[in-house]
Amino acid sequence: MKVTLSVIKADIGSLAGHHTVIPEQIEEASKQLQNAKTSDLINDFHVTHVGDDLELIMTHKMGIDSKEIHKLAWDTFIHVTENVSKKLNLYGAGQDLLSDAFSGNIKAMGPGVAEAEFEERESEPIVVFMADKTEPGAWNNPLFRMFADPFSTAGLVIDESLHDGFVFRVMDVEQNKIVDLKTPEESYDVLALIGNTGRYVIHSIYSKKNNVLAAAASTSRLALIAGKYVGKDDPVCFVRAQHGLPAVGEIIDPFAFPHLVAGWMRGSHNGPLMPVSVKDAKCTRFDGPPRVVALGFQLSGGMLVGPSDMFDDPAFDLARSKSNEIADYLRRQGPFMPARLASEEMEYTTLKTVLDKLKNRFEESS
Repeated sequence: MKVTLSVIKADIGSLAGHHTVIPEQIEEASKQLQNAKTSDLINDFHVTHVGDDLELIMTHKMGIDSKEIHKLAWDTFIHVTENVSKKLNLYGAGQDLLSDAFSGNIKAMGPGVAEAEFEERESEPIVVFMADKTEPGAWNNPLFRMFADPFSTAGLVIDESLHDGFVFRVMDVEQNKIVDLKTPEESYDVLALIGNTGRYVIHSIYSKKNNVLAAAASTSRLALIAGKYVGKDDPVCFVRAQHGLPAVGEIIDPFAFPHLVAGWMRGSHNGPLMPVSVKDAKCTRFDGPPRVVALGFQLSGGMLVGPSDMFDDPAFDLARSKSNEIADYLRRQGPFMPARLASEEMEYTTLKTVLDKLKNRFEESS
């Protein structure tokens, strides 16, 4: 059977700054989605969070970019904002909701979306990744390692079903254009683009052998939509596993290396992406470090079985320790690059108002 998986997130207000949601927000969102399930609009759902982002994971039969599903998510975010976040004066209530009215597709309105329609296999393991205090380019490194790096994914070498490689659909978020590149033969071209994580982001990945969808990721850049800094993008993505695709263990292993991502405090700093359990998905130190959560599900007839909290495992303790070590090192550099982002990224942050104030005081040097 065909099923659509939609993972939609939004920052709609946090307890004590920007670090976490509260149980009342999750409970209220769950009520809204339960009503949608009862009315058969969606098959199943799971509501969770990472940092201050509310995450809606839904299965349904409406296909991608469904107006009904996107409106459900939008109305849920609005409902929780009005009935919980604003009533309790939570900080940044409705922060990611950049419009007063739904316009048909939630992607252009602030929330992040990763979704795809596919034929459910006999056994359908899926890992959903959700990150806070970073941007969509944060997925570039681990997704490349999952699907194109034989030093990371052993199946690329020893499993004949993976030998043909994968097609990476890469988006230029500034020009809103996409390009399909094949690995392994175009691996260097892929890296030439996705190494620039602020501009080129992985949109989706397909098996070259049979065109099976392997991964889908959110690509929205809030600053490019709003024209100013209104919060970091906090991306989501999901990856299908096994049966001609990387194994679950190969999918989560890249996160054992806490690579540097853009975001962290005020969206203006580089920091290590720390893999954590949902219970530890609270961005505290310097509003971070950036966090990533992984939830493992089985799909069964369009229903979500699970989840398993994949990073709630001592196997990732060293990654968390290394993240803290990297965070210490970067924080000691204070406002200096490369701890602070490069100037082109800072144009969309609160630094712009400081520069505007000083611009008339600059004079020609002798």
